[in-house]
Amino acid sequence: QAEDSKREQFRRYLEKAGVLDALTKVLVALYEEPEKPNSALDFLKHHLGALAPENPEIEALRLEVAEMKEKYEAVLEENKNLKAKVQVY
Repeated sequence: QAEDSKREQFRRYLEKAGVLDALTKVLVALYEEPEKPNSALDFLKHHLGALAPENPEIEALRLEVAEMKEKYEAVLEENKNLKAKVQVY
């Protein structure tokens, strides 16, 4: 009975962490795949990786890239305006 209790606790832990849901989604995707991949394990690894939450550092870098793109566009526009002013004089 102690073993069943440990299993149930572990199952609840996996459910609370979202592991069971993620595994179910990936297994359903594999089941619904019209042409089964050569490596089911690679399919699972790839799709589980896609379901994993983003690393906070990656998200911060994405935001930084977006900000840099905006600044770059602003500098390009300013450069264009300054070139136009120089040609006028």
